[in-house]
Amino acid sequence: MHGKISKPPKAATDLATSRGVLLLLVVMTGIAPISLYILVPALPVLAMNFGSDISIAQMTVSLYMVGIALSQLIMGPLSDRFGRRPVLLGGLALMVVASVGCIFAETLPQLIAARFFQALGGASGMVISRAIIRDVYERDRVASMISLVVAALMIGQMVSPLTGGLIETAFGWRAIFYAVTIAAIVVAVGIAIALPETRRSRAAGGGFRGDVGVLIKSRAFVGYVMCQVLASQIIFTFAGGGPYIVVTQMGRTTAEYGAWFATTGFAYLVGNLLCVRFAPRHSLEKLIWFGLALQLAGSLFNLLWSFTGWNEAPAWLFGTQMIVMVGNAFVMANSAAGAISIRPEAAGAASGAMGFLQQGIGALMSQFGAYLGGHSATTLPLTSAVLAISLLCACMMIFVVPRRDMVVSETLIERAEEEEGGMM
Repeated sequence: MHGKISKPPKAATDLATSRGVLLLLVVMTGIAPISLYILVPALPVLAMNFGSDISIAQMTVSLYMVGIALSQLIMGPLSDRFGRRPVLLGGLALMVVASVGCIFAETLPQLIAARFFQALGGASGMVISRAIIRDVYERDRVASMISLVVAALMIGQMVSPLTGGLIETAFGWRAIFYAVTIAAIVVAVGIAIALPETRRSRAAGGGFRGDVGVLIKSRAFVGYVMCQVLASQIIFTFAGGGPYIVVTQMGRTTAEYGAWFATTGFAYLVGNLLCVRFAPRHSLEKLIWFGLALQLAGSLFNLLWSFTGWNEAPAWLFGTQMIVMVGNAFVMANSAAGAISIRPEAAGAASGAMGFLQQGIGALMSQFGAYLGGHSATTLPLTSAVLAISLLCACMMIFVVPRRDMVVSETLIERAEEEEGGMM
């Protein structure tokens, strides 16, 4: 038996209608990814200033992604044990110190190391924001709130490379880290002033090992996590192969590729906004199935266009991929909501495991997508891979996630955990 599911703290129940807290969730989620993309335009300048190859400068991005992945695995369980506020504030303090280290870095290895710790601290907001959403909102509102936060975040990520380029052009690359340091301090102050502790009280005998044991043995958790992680791999795979297809195969410019790729980000944004609208009226299982249908339809059409040769033109390739991305938004938000709702008091651990797998596997799939795009004369290998991932994602819902004929309430989750505990 795992004990009764606890209620969120009284202060946390008053946050559901607070626009200020919603804004805090957006900025704490976005501080790490925006800090990732804001430096990308300055990579050639870094390589030139430090007299290094561009591939070495690229490590300020690749190791930053490793830091994000590890942070998800570490910060989530820590927030379950010690609370959301102290772990968030500790993570942001680490980010501020590391950002100052970036400002005063004298060598590229120093900058790369500082960037790693910057991500390790900053990404605490990514994982803990999902846990806070589960603390504050009922299960049937979690997906819509995640979608709303992601939608706002997407806008920030779209403009962050432009912002980074403007800052570097006007003030130099170190000014980017001044901006990141100030932003991290502002977010930390906002959390310290406006965000109360939302972590649920621990059940007797609860702890990290117990949480992990229950989550791993839950078919629903494994299925939702794998569905969310596989859906995210569609993005990483397509993003890895897309530049080679557009620039090398189609002979277009990098600027044109950037414009076409932005359409997929816009489609993902639209999908999240639609999810916000529909989630309150439909179960998350129905919304996942809707998203899976769009993913599979778009992937299948793009594969057919590869056989006909139609998607050798960017409009066909990216136009159809936009259908995939709208569905992808539904699948990712709702499967994430399902995963972190299995054991609400362990939402941090669940969110961390999901984020770690997403980022860790994503780094590999991005390389795989780049290989498919860079070593092929057509779009067929890449579109085949996207369809295969879409099918695997659907298989998680078909064969792993238990069927539900009703909307799952807190009481039903509690009953399922007690029955599962009795069998162990």
